[in-house]
Amino acid sequence: MKEAYIMDQTFISSDVSQLEKGEYESCTFRNCNFEYADLSGFSFNCCDFTDCNLSMAKLVKTAFHDVIFKDCKMFGLQFNDCNGFGISFKFDGCALNNSVFYLTSIKKTVFKNSKLIEVDFAECDLSNAVFNNCDLSGAIFDNTNLEKSDLRSSFNYAIDPALNRLKKAKFSLSEVHGLLYKLDIEIER
Repeated sequence: MKEAYIMDQTFISSDVSQLEKGEYESCTFRNCNFEYADLSGFSFNCCDFTDCNLSMAKLVKTAFHDVIFKDCKMFGLQFNDCNGFGISFKFDGCALNNSVFYLTSIKKTVFKNSKLIEVDFAECDLSNAVFNNCDLSGAIFDNTNLEKSDLRSSFNYAIDPALNRLKKAKFSLSEVHGLLYKLDIEIER
């Protein structure tokens, strides 16, 4: 069975159960509910998702290339199941709580004004990533490459410098306690 190829289409408040499995290029999705949808094997190239709910969607072998997520609810997504070849996306104003990026290579990814609460970044390559004004409460950084990443405006992170690669990463002085928490010392503000 031949998979669909859809280009330059706009989907507004669409019933995603009607979406054909296939490749979507330069498409826009607005106010769409993908919650618990099976997006396995779909390919999204240069697509924009705005005000969509993708929580708990199944992403086995899903391809994301140059995709922008804006103001989306994205709880519990398993990005580690995605097709890793050329994976690239940006997040602005999204809630990615409890999502998993374990072992993914997402260099230069931009997370802006987003909630990344209890997100798993273990063994992830986030080199040159930007975390702009993000809440990283409970986020897991274990053997994570954060070299040249920018976390200066983000907060609530706990990153053990002994377990992660941080060369030339940028942090703000006001949040430095997130790097020193394991030392069990008191830092006055």
